[in-house]
Amino acid sequence: MDKVSLIKCDNYEYIKVKSAVEDSFRNLGGIEKYIAHGEKILLKLNLLMKKGPEEATTTHPIFVKALAEVLVKHGAEVIIGDSPGGPFNTSVLKGVYKACGIEEVAEEVGAELNYNTNSVEIKNADGLILKKIRAIEVLQNVDKVISVSKLKTHGMMLFTGAVKNMFGIVAGLEKAEYHVRMPNYIDFSNALVDICLAAKPVLSFMDGIVGMEGAGPSAGDPRDIGAVIASESPYHLDVVAAHIIGLDPEKIPTVKRCMERGFCKGNFEDIELLGDNIEKFIIKDFVVPEIRGIDLLEGKIPRFLRDILNGLMQPKPVFLHDKCVGCSDCAENCPPRVIEMINNRPEVNLEECIRCFCCQELCPVKAVDIHRPILMKLLSKL
Repeated sequence: MDKVSLIKCDNYEYIKVKSAVEDSFRNLGGIEKYIAHGEKILLKLNLLMKKGPEEATTTHPIFVKALAEVLVKHGAEVIIGDSPGGPFNTSVLKGVYKACGIEEVAEEVGAELNYNTNSVEIKNADGLILKKIRAIEVLQNVDKVISVSKLKTHGMMLFTGAVKNMFGIVAGLEKAEYHVRMPNYIDFSNALVDICLAAKPVLSFMDGIVGMEGAGPSAGDPRDIGAVIASESPYHLDVVAAHIIGLDPEKIPTVKRCMERGFCKGNFEDIELLGDNIEKFIIKDFVVPEIRGIDLLEGKIPRFLRDILNGLMQPKPVFLHDKCVGCSDCAENCPPRVIEMINNRPEVNLEECIRCFCCQELCPVKAVDIHRPILMKLLSKL
């Protein structure tokens, strides 16, 4: 049985958030069970891009402050960091830390912000398809890693939680290489699980006080949830989070891969839930994107028909030129390089598009929609 702590916290009032963090540690056996005095700890946040806390795209700075302060008080040396989407350099990191409210938090609690932009190759013997990973060097300069994710939906992976949060240990534009190498969502979700295994987070915390629904991970809408979730196991944490927002864990690619690999059962049979009753949190109308893929029709219809339907069912990015500001972030961060700026507006070659939706994920003004054909929506009900 893997322990998962679930604490009610309705808002980002600092005293309430810190109390929830302290209760989480107590539920899991105490902070001393995981962190020794003097250890150097990396808080690996979700800092996808330059977004203010009110947009619910990134880990909230009050959540980070509470967790960091508890660790510092215990005698740990705290480093805060992430590898955001796009280039990984000092200028980008400074902009992200400042916009997300993390720069101020680090100063207040005496934590260090990571500006080491070097990358190193780490071996991953337990990986299924990734036996080595090009990762941010700071991983080798700390004793332990704590994942601090945000509860959000995701256009490609349906849900982004504790497991997918560790994708941020991959350095900068190296992430694009994974999208190109593994456009199939099954391979990509297995890669995400491999990366989480390589990162070896000693604990995973999830900021589910205000999450994101709809067109996540950056273009969705904030949604009050009121949950602080923590566990030694990122896999079981994601199962609990999925249940709260009414998602079948088997439909989440990363959770499904974890079930197939024996890391979790996808239900509560192997979870000891501690803290508040989960029934207090469940949301029945949480808006999630449809990512149903043609692969999921295998065995239900003949192969030749699947091949025909494949082209008809593909979702595609649609650029809203009236909202677009011509920043070219979508083109610069497109893994297969199939977006071209024409008259200062993006155009995409759909024949070469791998449907990773990085363009939507990294658009600063929500000027990219994902169009899902009616046929895809109908077949998703099979």
